[in-house]
Amino acid sequence: MPQCGISVAMPLPLPRALFPRSLPLPRAFAPLRHAAFRALWLATLASNVGLWIQNAAAGWMMTMLDPRPLMVSLVQVAAMLPVFLLALPGGAVADIIDRRRFLIGVQAWVLAVGLLLAGLTALDAVGPWGLLVFTFLIGAGSALTWPAWSATTPELVPREDLVSAIALNGISFNLARAVGPAIGGLALGLAGPEAAFTLNALTFLVLILALVLWRREPGAVSRLPKEHLLSAMRAGLRFVSASPAMHAAIIRACVFFFFAASIWGLFPLLVRNRLGLGPEAFGVLLGVVGAGAVVAGFLLPALRARMDRGRMVFLSSLLSAGAMAALAVATHWLPAVVALLAYGGAWIAAGSTLSAAAQLAAPAWVRARVIAIHQLSFFGCMVLGSVLAGWLGDRIGIAPTLGALAAGAAGSAFLVRRWGLETPVPAAVPPDAVPLPRPHAPAAELSELLAEEGGRVLEVVRYRINLGQREEFLRVMREVRRVRLRGGAALWHLYEDLAAPERFVEMWAVESWDEHLREQSRLTEEDQATLARAALLHGGEEPAEAARSLKVVP
Repeated sequence: MPQCGISVAMPLPLPRALFPRSLPLPRAFAPLRHAAFRALWLATLASNVGLWIQNAAAGWMMTMLDPRPLMVSLVQVAAMLPVFLLALPGGAVADIIDRRRFLIGVQAWVLAVGLLLAGLTALDAVGPWGLLVFTFLIGAGSALTWPAWSATTPELVPREDLVSAIALNGISFNLARAVGPAIGGLALGLAGPEAAFTLNALTFLVLILALVLWRREPGAVSRLPKEHLLSAMRAGLRFVSASPAMHAAIIRACVFFFFAASIWGLFPLLVRNRLGLGPEAFGVLLGVVGAGAVVAGFLLPALRARMDRGRMVFLSSLLSAGAMAALAVATHWLPAVVALLAYGGAWIAAGSTLSAAAQLAAPAWVRARVIAIHQLSFFGCMVLGSVLAGWLGDRIGIAPTLGALAAGAAGSAFLVRRWGLETPVPAAVPPDAVPLPRPHAPAAELSELLAEEGGRVLEVVRYRINLGQREEFLRVMREVRRVRLRGGAALWHLYEDLAAPERFVEMWAVESWDEHLREQSRLTEEDQATLARAALLHGGEEPAEAARSLKVVP
């Protein structure tokens, strides 16, 4: 969420009383000083409680409808699969239209589907496959919500509070995990799953109200037309493909969540068959995971001061693997509680750290799309991990499955350590650098073609490089390539003149004239510094030459 242009008029006196300005907050709570973030955080906490009530009820209901491990694990697959399918288009839409209206519409969808599921369950009209369909539809709402909400967080807090705000979002999710399953288990035991599904639906009214009351001032109005959905999605994919920081965040997230997600698919059967407990205990044990996450969330600011992000995720991966191994051999609730506390702490430590790495690597114009791709990647791995856990559980049993996946989690943590997660410090623009030249304005007779988004635009910059600086120039141009691709280039090439090896031609193409006009606004400080270093290496008597051409069909 961009940081500028936000004002909020939300009459929520209770949170203000809880966090008076005269009382210094612990570092973990610092983002709650900001009224907009505080109000939406509390409302999101309510909706997260509802989702965990829903998850607990759906998982337990499936053990009654069809107790096979594969079917029980498919409940988690149905909840996570929508992220894999809808996160990218949802993130693109959230970058294109007003995020507040988008979020209100999505929450209304979840409310309607949740009430329908509750009504059909009360009529005993939901079978195992029907439960999976409704779980998928509710998951679709969550899949569309997460990129937009994550991209909104930087609008609500200053940059220095962003990492703590992301951690607080994780605390909200896991505080809900501590409370929601217990409420869900109690509702299951007293009134059946239809009561739990109704509670989930009603919690979304709180979030809808908070979003309606949020007065989000629009940022600077762009004179360019809004991006089209498909081109916006392609621009997001190009940005991620050319961003080493995103590569690291995605790889580390995929590896961690592939193995860690195995617990969720098998957890109902672990509680019911291996520990011999009922639905109330199932809810309480899910709450224990959330409690471990909440405690870890409060400790994260202090831990981050002592280690970098990569080490945090590595240690969290080992802790998660140890917790899975302990659950594999546990037959009593007490060691299971200890393992679940550790697992919850590892989950939030890794999850919030990886989320922060992704958000800090993305500029505002593409943030929701980048977050969506990040989530799409690791949720896809979570789906695969849950399916694998269910498949193995059917064949070799729950305990051996957890043990095997725990070993895989520990081994893979060592394999991916080399992908660092720290945000690089932007290089300063050289003081004697001359910016690359801007091409001449288009001819007046071509204005109609450009207004109609005629076709692909080819851009060219010609350099003259001293032979002694050739290697340095090629090194800088590797970074320039990433700059162009992150800015929206569909392709990029560098050519060297065979007859005059000191002459180089950089060529790249964008999809349309509008996309070309967006390029300049997408440059970050680091990008501008990279282009300035390339311009500084030009050694000709005349400045480097720039030109652009419009693709035509004869």
